[in-house]
Amino acid sequence: MTLFDTARATCTQLAALSDAARNQILLDTAAAIDASHDFILAANREDLAHMDAANPMYDRLKLTPERLAGIASDMRHVAGLPSPLGRVLKHTVLPNGLDLKRVSVPFGVIGVVYEARPNVTFDVFALCFKAGNACILKGGKDADASNRAGVSLIASVLERHGLPAAACTLLPATHEWTAQLLHARGKVDLVIPRGSKRLIDFVREEATIPVIETGAGVCHAYFDAAGDVDKGARIIQNAKTRRVSVCNALDCLLLHASRLADLPALVRPMAEQHVRLYCDVRALTVLRAEGGYPADLLHSADADTFGTEFQDYAMGVHVVDSIDAALAHIAQYGSGHSECIVTEDAVAARQFQTAVDAACVYWNAPTSFTDGAQFGLGAEIGISTQKLHARGPMALEEITTYKWLIEGNGQTRP
Repeated sequence: MTLFDTARATCTQLAALSDAARNQILLDTAAAIDASHDFILAANREDLAHMDAANPMYDRLKLTPERLAGIASDMRHVAGLPSPLGRVLKHTVLPNGLDLKRVSVPFGVIGVVYEARPNVTFDVFALCFKAGNACILKGGKDADASNRAGVSLIASVLERHGLPAAACTLLPATHEWTAQLLHARGKVDLVIPRGSKRLIDFVREEATIPVIETGAGVCHAYFDAAGDVDKGARIIQNAKTRRVSVCNALDCLLLHASRLADLPALVRPMAEQHVRLYCDVRALTVLRAEGGYPADLLHSADADTFGTEFQDYAMGVHVVDSIDAALAHIAQYGSGHSECIVTEDAVAARQFQTAVDAACVYWNAPTSFTDGAQFGLGAEIGISTQKLHARGPMALEEITTYKWLIEGNGQTRP
């Protein structure tokens, strides 16, 4: 049997588990993470040794005792959430007496392709297991030692409870295994890519099994004519610099032309973190005047600036003459992930939230909140930027499907 076959063979057993049994296994896994910091961090150091610390991906790859504690806490949160299974989504009785129920059930086997993010290993397992799914993980070579350590820990807990370790299968970190996963028709029910636009595009174009795209995040903040400077500066800094390598990080500031004089105050807090600004002519002129921003961090925007997901301490700045121009810019360059408006004008805010085509649209709050845990979902399996089946942070409900249960009493169709 292949790795895909052995993972699929676990589905019946996983679906039959009680929610209480699933929760106990997740709680035991969280306890194992807390007790195994040294083991996990040693593996993580092995991966970190092969990556330049200046690489923005280094922060994604790095695990710390605090981050491991957070991972364990998220797993406990998932365990405490209501089960997504067995929910009656629709119930009707037809005139002929047939009783129809639409009930939530597991997908079966979910594959996830991801890059240098070892926390994804634990998040995906927690959500898939809680929802009755087996998971097949295809991590990148940059995080292979960390991923193997995490999966071995999960396997030990599963086996202690009499469950097969194949319920959480880690594939070898080679391109050949990615191809096998993407073509595992009849064995894998769904694949979810998490990572760069290049990875997501590759999975979408190559897969012969269903794909949910999770997002390259080209995120904008529009500072409106009625924006509050103090709020704007805090929102922009948090959205850009909280973690630059994540998909909800800010990539472009759009500024209403009537507020050009406030631009230095809006971006000044980012200078301390050496954020490079790639500005159009109007923004560059203002920021260069009277030392509005460090000269060595100022650059002219070029053809590649807008629409780029920087994943680095860098951001575009573009001046617009109206909210309609801001909306047009986002429509052209956005990725459907997360966008925000900073304004005290409720009419402008509602126009923006209604018109922007994105999974998450914020008013006076940063895009950095686009996160399953922040949304109260426990953890996330990804941020969907598509519209079919799931959109935005995906957690338990989004990794279930449904079946129809029909009860009759001898009716026949005329």
